[in-house]
Amino acid sequence: MEFLIDDEKKGLLSDLGLLLLRLWTGLALFLGYGLIKVTDFAGQVEIRDGFMGMPGELAAGLLVFAEVVCALLVAAGALTRLSAIPIVITMVIAAFVGLAGEDFATRVPALYFGVASLALVLTGPGRFSVDSLIDRRFRSD
Repeated sequence: MEFLIDDEKKGLLSDLGLLLLRLWTGLALFLGYGLIKVTDFAGQVEIRDGFMGMPGELAAGLLVFAEVVCALLVAAGALTRLSAIPIVITMVIAAFVGLAGEDFATRVPALYFGVASLALVLTGPGRFSVDSLIDRRFRSD
């Protein structure tokens, strides 16, 4: 099939793929997991108290940072590579520490968000992103 798509379209399709990956990963993480942690922060503090030896406020705060702040930055394509790193770390901890002993199916969402975020660390955000707009602005001067 590659012979049917010229190089210009390949670049466009890659950038559209990265846009979809960023939007889905960032917004799904925020809406599915992060939003509840903001709306019930006190409950999250109580649940997370003592997790990995941390006070509940710290553990819940780190989750909110990754699943809200970083997730929305990833969706926008702003500081994408940097913002995706805390998501990768959070999801690895969730999959292998927080969900230790659970079956694979229960770990899949954390693994998905972790792998998708790692892919964005490696590839960057693509052309349709805040990062790209800023890069083009500074390169044109």
